[in-house]
Amino acid sequence: MIQSKGPAGVHASHTTRHEPGKPTVTWFTAACLLVSNIIGGGVFTTTGFMARELGDPIAILALWLIGGLIALAGALCYAELGAALPRAGGDYVYLREAYGPLLGFLSGWTSLTIGFGAAVAASSVGFASYALRTIRADGDTGWIGQGIALALLWSMTAVHASGLGAGGRLQRSLTSATVLAILVFVVGGLIGGAGQWTHLSEPAPHASMRPGGLLVALIFALYCYLGWNVAGYIAAEIDDPPRTIPSILIAGTTTVLGCYLLLNLVYLYALPVTALAQEPVLPVAEKVAAALWGPASARWAAGLICMAIAGGVSAMVWAGPRIYWAMAKDGLFLPWAAAVHPGSGIPVRALVLQSAWASILILTGTYEQIVVYSGFVLVGFTALTVGALFVLRRKAPSLARPYLVPFYPWLPGLLMTGAAGLVGYGLIVRPMESLLGLGTVLAGLPLYWLWQKQR
Repeated sequence: MIQSKGPAGVHASHTTRHEPGKPTVTWFTAACLLVSNIIGGGVFTTTGFMARELGDPIAILALWLIGGLIALAGALCYAELGAALPRAGGDYVYLREAYGPLLGFLSGWTSLTIGFGAAVAASSVGFASYALRTIRADGDTGWIGQGIALALLWSMTAVHASGLGAGGRLQRSLTSATVLAILVFVVGGLIGGAGQWTHLSEPAPHASMRPGGLLVALIFALYCYLGWNVAGYIAAEIDDPPRTIPSILIAGTTTVLGCYLLLNLVYLYALPVTALAQEPVLPVAEKVAAALWGPASARWAAGLICMAIAGGVSAMVWAGPRIYWAMAKDGLFLPWAAAVHPGSGIPVRALVLQSAWASILILTGTYEQIVVYSGFVLVGFTALTVGALFVLRRKAPSLARPYLVPFYPWLPGLLMTGAAGLVGYGLIVRPMESLLGLGTVLAGLPLYWLWQKQR
């Protein structure tokens, strides 16, 4: 990357052949990446927990809508940052330019250990569990499950290491198939399923609108919307990023919002909220499919979940390594990771590093502990990244901004305040998990000082 000093010390960037890949990722491919990065297994499992917490169908639908609108607000904020700083690395770049290299590094370190590394491991194991359920009743993930998870992870790694062409085709295929399957599930459920619309007006006897329960349920929904910022990580590879990144973020997030609302409408049409809240609460989509079309169809629902999770793993395998590549180029990470493959232009070393870390987590099972406390850390960095809007508007007022977030400063201000409130809530009600998350972030400090000293 060739950089020249821009206004107020912010680096202006020009893409060259030293960037990973070439700027050939189309709008549709990048939108597919975003949609798959958001849609994983969460929407097919989370509604059972929300039914147990709230017991009210309308409240459940309302919270999925609110969560989607919050995600869309975040996409609007990130659209300004991505259009103004269209470089590989996403949040790392925004935080580095706004607050300095230390916070940018800690963001990237967290992405490797938690945001992408642990998420890839958990998703791969989830894929294995559902893959086994398509051929047998249980989803036991012993050594067979670990083998399936590793096979998925490294096959995705191989495809994305081969070049943008093969990786883009894989991502488009998985995303298109997933969205089409969701639409078939929705239309088939509403037209040919054995559901009842009266279920939407039948709250459970334990229905409660307690603030604590509503907040917990909203956190469940928000977790399923995480990932709408992924286009920024591959910004250097997207065609005309200043113009296209905002529309990718907005269109992709809106598509996911529509899919989530339709899926939950089918869930509540198929079963009363009391049935969704009964144990086991996790396999919501399978319970709904069995209620709509008979027990045998539950395996088809498990297959749909497999496809959605595979798309998410593919998206994370593609996007995450661009962060470590950008950090290495800036001298803030292993210099070894700064290279790109001379033929494909892909940062293969950074890609292999992420997959190797995820493999360790899969084999040791420690991804479960990391995922438990990851949410508070990721929300905290989201608050800081949204705050970068305010910092950069003051620090670099003449920076070219092809897109401006609407309702500034109120929209980003409310989003940042809400995210900070969720972090504070986590510190109060889950202090141990929150401190573990903070400890994981701070564990990167010795490495930062080491690489700074080497520079």
